Amino acid sequence: MKLGLAAIALFLASWIVLPPPTYPLLLLAVGAPEVSVWLASLATLAAGLALMDVGRSKAARVALGLALLALALASRPLLQFAGVAAGFDAAMRSALGEHYLAHVPAGVRSEMRRTPLVVSELVRGVDRADARVTRGVPFAIHDGARLTLDVYRPAKAGRHPGVVQIYGGAWQTGSPSANAAFAGYLAGHGYVVFAVDYRHAPRWQWPAQIEDVRAALTWVRDSGQRYDADPARLALLGRSSGGQLAMLAAYEPGAPPVQAVVIYYGPVDLTEGYRHPPRPDPLHVRTIEEAYLGGTPAEEPLRYREASPITYVTRPLPPTLLVYAGRDNIVEARFGTMLQARLKRTGTTSVLLEIPWAEHGFDAISNGLSAQLALFQTERFLAWALHP
Repeated sequence: MKLGLAAIALFLASWIVLPPPTYPLLLLAVGAPEVSVWLASLATLAAGLALMDVGRSKAARVALGLALLALALASRPLLQFAGVAAGFDAAMRSALGEHYLAHVPAGVRSEMRRTPLVVSELVRGVDRADARVTRGVPFAIHDGARLTLDVYRPAKAGRHPGVVQIYGGAWQTGSPSANAAFAGYLAGHGYVVFAVDYRHAPRWQWPAQIEDVRAALTWVRDSGQRYDADPARLALLGRSSGGQLAMLAAYEPGAPPVQAVVIYYGPVDLTEGYRHPPRPDPLHVRTIEEAYLGGTPAEEPLRYREASPITYVTRPLPPTLLVYAGRDNIVEARFGTMLQARLKRTGTTSVLLEIPWAEHGFDAISNGLSAQLALFQTERFLAWALHP
């Protein structure tokens, strides 16, 4: 039992540092750092049990070694957390101003998260407060597909800033119900969140997806006030493929103005992503992009260029928060660095935050270490941008 428990702890903790070669192992690599507190506890338990027998049993000594190695691996994100959080605070102040929250109403500031990590939420989940949720609101019909959105709004009536949330899923899967805990948290803290849908590849290829997002934005501007949203204070927030769509909707020439853009691990340059995929490549990035864009970059160069957000970073753009995962094996963190450099050259206010232990999709565990850290800074960025 001792040896088996230690081996399990080590196997799970190893995916905090090992790159995942397959999809099932990617799921472990996403989750392991986020539950490292529990993995460290499991390793500690295994070590304690082994110590009880270590003088009499070779198996116990092996178990102790495995458990201590597992504990060391599981402790890495925990030991890094404080330093990374402090670095993120410094990056926000550097980009937005030393006292960037000074103009935010006191009532809004008082409701914000006090610390980057709420230990109790590791157990009970992120607090959604008293959000009101309306699901399945239709906003468009395109090519026979009925598109809907979910609305999360504060319990208190009034006029609140709006956030359009666009889910990820390789442009092939997903629904507006994704990231419900995040949307519920924002709604419980003074934002109206519109979680929008879009058509999926390969049945519908580019540019169907951005057409749907544009239609959703038009609907929000025309009808969002019915759900207590202020269309003059609007942010776009997208994850992964949804991040690519959010950037396009905000960055394209002639795009309706938004006050802020928040991107979690979004693709930036699809041609570069195709030519130099991650190694290992558990989701087969080239296959995903071909299904989305209808071919390779050699076959569809214009589509790849049009669908790459970096194409449009040639002038000052809406303030942008970029959150990337340092161990991402789908959209590598270098793409966040690439976009940040280009945004800075155009004079755009932007912040890049890279979570060193995290993998792509880290916030699927909404109460994990990385999701809490990202939420802490996202809430501050939105408050700065949407309370002018």
